[in-house]
Amino acid sequence: MLAAQYPTCPTRQQKRDVKQFIDSLTRIYPCGECAQHFQEVVRRDPPQVDSQAALAQWTCRVHNVVNQRLQKPVFNCNVVGARWAALDCLSEDEEKLEQPRSA
Repeated sequence: MLAAQYPTCPTRQQKRDVKQFIDSLTRIYPCGECAQHFQEVVRRDPPQVDSQAALAQWTCRVHNVVNQRLQKPVFNCNVVGARWAALDCLSEDEEKLEQPRSA
């Protein structure tokens, strides 16, 4: 979901921030073995943060590396934009307004 909401043309600061966020995940992930594997994956394929499309493709590739390791189905990265394009970022109050009221 991070990649779905990432800017099409991120600023230098946004690029730094997302790289730092991903780097942090490689160290604080609750499962030590998973964190170590994620560090290796990120080292081999560093985050692509120049655009929303680049980050979305990178995220999909990395997710598929994990899926393959866990012997789970891989996601078709050619349709990653269609899968996450409809996401909205709503605040809690906005979400409440979106929910139908009880009769």
